[in-house]
Amino acid sequence: MVLEHYISDLLYRYNCVVVPGFGAFLTQKNSAKLNVVTNTFSAPNKSIVFNRQLVSNDGLLVSYVSNAEKVSYETALVEIENQVKIWQEALIQETSLHLKNIGSLTRNNEDKILFQPANETNYLTSSFGLSNFNSIPVLREELKEEIIEIEEKIPFVISPERRESGRFRPYLKYAAILMLAFSTGITGYRAYQQQRTNEQVARQDAQEYVNKQIQEATFFDLSPLELPTVTIDASSTSTTQQTVNEGEEMHYIVAGAFRVKGNADRKIEQLKSLGFNAGYYGTNAYGLHMVTFDSFTNANDALKALREIKLTQSKDAWLLSEK
Repeated sequence: MVLEHYISDLLYRYNCVVVPGFGAFLTQKNSAKLNVVTNTFSAPNKSIVFNRQLVSNDGLLVSYVSNAEKVSYETALVEIENQVKIWQEALIQETSLHLKNIGSLTRNNEDKILFQPANETNYLTSSFGLSNFNSIPVLREELKEEIIEIEEKIPFVISPERRESGRFRPYLKYAAILMLAFSTGITGYRAYQQQRTNEQVARQDAQEYVNKQIQEATFFDLSPLELPTVTIDASSTSTTQQTVNEGEEMHYIVAGAFRVKGNADRKIEQLKSLGFNAGYYGTNAYGLHMVTFDSFTNANDALKALREIKLTQSKDAWLLSEK
């Protein structure tokens, strides 16, 4: 099974594809760009980043592999776990891993994973058929130089009007006025082009700085060393597991987050069969459905239960507190 092929298929339709136990590949939409230095036009596209922290199974990739390979959900999950082990061994032994049409992963001396996305594939379906190309620069400067030479050669001398055969000929005056207007237009056009070029260079520098900051924030390893505790405002979630009295702090032990609501419901039933007071917390900022082992009003009881669950059930469980 070539797992990266299935990941590549899902990136066309989803902004986040989680590989259980390995990490998540996320996409970000970028507008079309014009590089005024290289005269290169870039079509609208999706850029790919890698987040090592998102390792919980949301069911999306496993369900897709299960349908594509015509196997059960459990068999697909085992095959994905085996492929993840191979990738992790490659990163340890060879310090680099290349995923076709996705990008390359490398491990540095500080044990951090760096991701270099592949630029050959455009995952933005609305840009189908568009490709990058280099445009031929317009030789405006050369034309301006020729016009300047002509201006220097043509004298702006307004001669007295002459009458021939008793007829008045004012066209020389009008020709001089037109030449003067033409010269003024050329000068104004030159200033306008210079200002426009400066604005384009400034916008390009700003965009490159923002992209650099995004890459640095994504590649930086923020793996927690201690038991993670997150405090959020209850108003940011769509639903909660139970009603919280005003001013009272609640502590939830999170079992996982799922993209498919049905997978979250099955997880709740599984935990209840094991004796846990499991429940549905709501959706997070990424639209994932969160499931909890239990909830507590006492922080010490919550921490004690969290330690027991991490030892006996799931090492990926974490504590969420809210007022």
